[in-house]
Amino acid sequence: MVRTMASLVAVALALSVITAIAQDSDKEKKAVSAAEKWLSMVDKGKYSDSWQGAAEYLRNAINQEQWNRSLQAVRKPLGEVVSRQMKTATYKTSLPGAPDGEYVVIQFDTSFENKKAAIETVTPMMDQDRMWRVSGYYIK
Repeated sequence: MVRTMASLVAVALALSVITAIAQDSDKEKKAVSAAEKWLSMVDKGKYSDSWQGAAEYLRNAINQEQWNRSLQAVRKPLGEVVSRQMKTATYKTSLPGAPDGEYVVIQFDTSFENKKAAIETVTPMMDQDRMWRVSGYYIK
């Protein structure tokens, strides 16, 4: 009887862990899809559209004109994207300097015309309307 109860508890715990992993994986997939759509705007030089489609958090941190100038200065000189391959996608509920929430930190190995090897970090977050939107973008 005790062994049966212990087995049932172990099975229940295993199922809850599997469910949590599956939920995080689903969130990561949706966030990656949102990031890729957002990156396509940036790739096309649609910087204003990328700002408008970004998370409220990003739009509150930087105005559209500043965003456009930043991307013109940083992204445009790199040229066209030659290739982009997702390296990692990690679900987080806390990030340094950001409010607690739901985030997926995604890193892409990217090659541009004028920079052969770069790492793009795109961080979508679950916005107030429950949609994944980009809250951060960095190129290294």
